[in-house]
Amino acid sequence: MSKHIPIVILFGCAALFVFGLVQLFELRFATGDVYPAYSSLRADPLGTMAFYESLGKIPGLSVRRDFSDSDQLPTEPRTVYLQFAGSFDDFDWLPDDSVHEIEDFLARGNRLVIAFSPETGRSPHDGNESASGNGKSGKMATPKSHKKKNAFPGEDAYTSLADKWNFHVDFKKLASDGDSYSPVQVVNATNLLLPGKLDWHSATVFTRWDQVWQPIYMRGKDAVVMERHFAHGSVVLATDSYFASNEAMEKDRHADLLAWLIGPDSNVVFDESHFGIVDTGGVATLMRQYRLQGLMAGFILLAGLFIWKNSTSLVPPPEDEEEQRFVTGKDSASGFVNLLRRSIAPRDLLAACFTAWKKSGAAARFSTARFQQAEAVFNSENAAAGKGRDPVSAYVNISKILGSQKQKL
Repeated sequence: MSKHIPIVILFGCAALFVFGLVQLFELRFATGDVYPAYSSLRADPLGTMAFYESLGKIPGLSVRRDFSDSDQLPTEPRTVYLQFAGSFDDFDWLPDDSVHEIEDFLARGNRLVIAFSPETGRSPHDGNESASGNGKSGKMATPKSHKKKNAFPGEDAYTSLADKWNFHVDFKKLASDGDSYSPVQVVNATNLLLPGKLDWHSATVFTRWDQVWQPIYMRGKDAVVMERHFAHGSVVLATDSYFASNEAMEKDRHADLLAWLIGPDSNVVFDESHFGIVDTGGVATLMRQYRLQGLMAGFILLAGLFIWKNSTSLVPPPEDEEEQRFVTGKDSASGFVNLLRRSIAPRDLLAACFTAWKKSGAAARFSTARFQQAEAVFNSENAAAGKGRDPVSAYVNISKILGSQKQKL
């Protein structure tokens, strides 16, 4: 039993390591801090999982996440598409195909909600800060790689969504004590049944918007939330995503604002692909889709049993098993005799010995007469019939002849 103790300890340590690793991954993915801020997969204060799961509990409302990497909007009717923590640069200059995709989505009666990532410091895409602070200057900068339009035949054309939809973006600083920024209050500018005031955590504002846009919340003379109708659909732009976060659900929840964002649509889609969280359709995805986790667990168990079988015997040895006996070896002479017995026939043994003796050069030490006598005995024995042979007697006679010669020397 003692020889199995190391194997048992090894398997125990391996099981403990696997258990700890699984618990670590479950802990990380349960909190979701491996995902970007404002992702619906995060359960910590920076995520939007509470909003996602709350909508999922409403009867008659279908809620899902978009992990596709095809840049295609949903085709289901009556859909609201939510994108939190978006980047202004992503909507500054877009390929014409993407602009047409957005407009077709809106023309089908759907709703697009884009809440940008809150920015508390100087925005990297802002050009010059408005000196007066009235939001009359400061347009979103265009990426240098996108400023060309149809420079070469076949090249994709790009359109500035801000110019096409007639709005501009500026930046107005938030108050800071050196370590953190203080939110500002924005005011409801409509007759909608929405909160009169909100704490806003972003320094970005909309300026110089077209009359087709309806400001919903204002920061002074600038808008922070706007809505525009396209045929049967609508677009909502917001410069902050904090109001949908898990932290806001606990500390500063405004259910009426969130319900207004969703509207009367019955399908809600949370965009996760813009965070880089996409479904690539790999082996793990197929396993989850066809529920092959049990099969893989069986393979792992089978591999463990195979390793165990080859490392130790499954059948215990008998208790009265004697100690292993070792076979003693033999000397070289015995080995040579055994080799001769296996390789040379008895009738050829005398001839092999006599031939080897002549080739060894030992015959030169004897006189010619003695050599001829020994050779005569050998020839006589070699010429005898089968049963008339006696190689042992012939060998003894030859040894006597050669022995007498040796004594004379």
